[in-house]
Amino acid sequence: MKKIIVLGPGCPRCETLAKLTREAADDIGIEYEFEKVTDLKEFLKYGMMMTPGLVVDGELKIQGKVPALDEIKSMLA
Repeated sequence: MKKIIVLGPGCPRCETLAKLTREAADDIGIEYEFEKVTDLKEFLKYGMMMTPGLVVDGELKIQGKVPALDEIKSMLA
């Protein structure tokens, strides 16, 4: 089971990343645990400097942009 975390303060881009990430995970049919984190201190634990961010199994995969759905699928696969 993958642990997926979207990091962001709740801005529109953060919400879009959260929606697309859930959609991507469902599309590829993986089992996952999803969490949305808004605490700035948590962002720093992953080395994130720009929101939004996507963490998969403890690794920061992307920050500062909302990737395309296919790109998110690749990160999750």
